[in-house]
Amino acid sequence: MQRLKEPPLEIRQSRISGLGAFATKPIERGARIIEYRGERISPAEADLRYEDGPANRPHVLLFSVDDRTVIDAGVEGNEARFINHSCSPNCESITVGKRVWIYARRSIRAGEELTYDYNLTGDTDDLEEQRRLYGCHCGAKNCRGTMFKLQ
Repeated sequence: MQRLKEPPLEIRQSRISGLGAFATKPIERGARIIEYRGERISPAEADLRYEDGPANRPHVLLFSVDDRTVIDAGVEGNEARFINHSCSPNCESITVGKRVWIYARRSIRAGEELTYDYNLTGDTDDLEEQRRLYGCHCGAKNCRGTMFKLQ
């Protein structure tokens, strides 16, 4: 496994959504690209912090590490928070201990946008609501239209 010292990415406008993270040089398959960082809080704190709910402002900066720890990249987060969702991603998130790392699933070309599948889960089984609140715009042939993991 290749470990990269400085994340080989830059943040700029994305065709998928808002800002995105783009490779500044080729990245080998299996390379550990960047750690997903932010304030570590409890699930209860995350619920309180964002109690306005997804109807007002969907939150995709929260990353559940386990049943006791959530990373809020909106507070003290790094560039990893700009990696957009895709239904056909070139990266994946891997939790090691209580740390979340983004790895290359395949070789990535310089200039290519970095993406991983958010595989969101939640209380709603309403596909239309999922698409409205957490719609996917990745453009992949297999796009499921939502960042939610389909059962």
